[in-house]
Amino acid sequence: MKAENSDKSARSEGPALHKNEGIKEASGYLRGELAASLADRISGAVSAEDSQLTKFHGIYLQDDRDERAERRKKKLDKAYSFMVRVRVPGGVATSEQWLNMDHIADKYANGTLKLTTRQAFQLHGVLKWNLKPAIQEMDKVLLDTIAACGDVNRNVMCNPNPAASEVHAEVLRTAQAISDHLTPRTRAYHEIWLDEEPVAGGEKEEEEPIYGKTYLPRKFKTVIAVPPSNDVDIYAHDLGFIAIVEDGKIIGYNVSVGGGMGMTHGAAATYPRLAEVMGFCRPEQVLEVAEAVVKVQRDHGDRVDRAHARLKYTIADRGLAWFRGEVEKLLGHKLEEARPFAFEHSGDRYGWSKGVDGKWHLTLFIQNGRVKDTRQLRLKTGLREIAKIHKGDFRLTCNQNLIIGGIAPEDRPAIEDLVKKFGLDEALSSGGLRLNSMACVALPTCGLALAESERYLPDLVGELEEVMEQAGLRDDAILIRMTGCPNGCARPYLGEIGLVGKAPGVYNLHLGAAFDGSRLNRMYKAGVKAEHIVDELRPIIKAYATDREEGERFGDFCMRKGYVEPFQEGENYHEPMVVPVQT
Repeated sequence: MKAENSDKSARSEGPALHKNEGIKEASGYLRGELAASLADRISGAVSAEDSQLTKFHGIYLQDDRDERAERRKKKLDKAYSFMVRVRVPGGVATSEQWLNMDHIADKYANGTLKLTTRQAFQLHGVLKWNLKPAIQEMDKVLLDTIAACGDVNRNVMCNPNPAASEVHAEVLRTAQAISDHLTPRTRAYHEIWLDEEPVAGGEKEEEEPIYGKTYLPRKFKTVIAVPPSNDVDIYAHDLGFIAIVEDGKIIGYNVSVGGGMGMTHGAAATYPRLAEVMGFCRPEQVLEVAEAVVKVQRDHGDRVDRAHARLKYTIADRGLAWFRGEVEKLLGHKLEEARPFAFEHSGDRYGWSKGVDGKWHLTLFIQNGRVKDTRQLRLKTGLREIAKIHKGDFRLTCNQNLIIGGIAPEDRPAIEDLVKKFGLDEALSSGGLRLNSMACVALPTCGLALAESERYLPDLVGELEEVMEQAGLRDDAILIRMTGCPNGCARPYLGEIGLVGKAPGVYNLHLGAAFDGSRLNRMYKAGVKAEHIVDELRPIIKAYATDREEGERFGDFCMRKGYVEPFQEGENYHEPMVVPVQT
């Protein structure tokens, strides 16, 4: 039975609601006992209930899993720290903000920055007593962490395409407007982290007009795409707006709903799902459409089973026609029918490009989004030096890469000198597989990780590059994505090669997604040991080199030759679907 209203979670009839619903309702609009937990110097953690609330503030409690066994032997507490996710609506940050994050990473975190798959910054290794000063320093440059996690609309993504500067400026404004409109109204964040005085009268004078006291049943993700680029992976998200451009102007947006990547190993009722296009709206209708979609999910999403609580299951259970009808009831008018569009790719375009405004943009490959200095590459230092003189912006891409954007022609030589000095563009000579690779953080900090991802994928790609080179495919772009668990943070089910952690050193191997993000892959083989992954892929890559058709992508080839069968949405995603390969 679905909860029909987010503020009715205390009802006595029907199945018991998930415990998180009670935590949210009793939290006083996300306050809980967080202030007291943060003041407690005895433990580096917070209580289990408060750790659920910190997520709404963009913060996850973690510990260093590499140290667990040794600390257990010494009868020590876990090596607790926090991951802090910083919202960057549309992925565009100023040079001042970049320098601020660089400084905070060194002063309060583990010295690195993570560019996420959803255009946000992540800090790792932040101790509890450093959370508040770190957030206060972010606030000075207008950055925040509110709603970067939790059962709310999270960081809103948009296409950062520098080749269409005028259109990008409009979609960026729209992404920022959606973000502002769907940000929780509670002042809890400002009171707890920024020392704002509580509102006189307290909770009675506060309300959440969009979310209600118990917010959404689960997380909610919104993106904006500009065809022909699908770099935001529009179909992987709860709500998407696909820009329809005519004569260089956006006339409106196709609205997609019901995508989501997460699932659970062995639970057939959980599965990744692609969003469906529901209709078309005009630019001035975007905010009301976004609010209506959120409210329908608020009132009809599953608050009993969190594994079944995403919008994708609401639509899968009730149908797109029903969902559109509920949205239109709230709007008070019909959506228009969807307009034609076409995607061509979902990756980033690297190197230098010139925008329509005459300014230059440089897209750099940042392996797995990790900005740090190593013996081989002083990436973090190089970007810091660029930020000190750069007058444009820094655009975080949806593939964990970075665009140094808006460089005036007269400023390009100085930027180029720093790029060369620190070797920031050397990675652009990598093969097509590496340039289209993506991994989640996984071990040692993510509590959900079952296997390595960020620390392992670069080495695996190195082994596969030898196979690609031998097959004459060095520069061929193939999407390869890896996650340490099935929750799908790096969107592995949209990889032409997808690897999903199942146990330490063991992965499920998926094949066959579309290069433009419009088709899920399918499990080719379950439980493949890390040392056997290359052996599994070698004959397929070699066959692709010799048997592919003109212009055929690797994922399409895997489907055509029968390595896997197309996935028709539903509960049969988990099983390997190996069929006889065509000769």
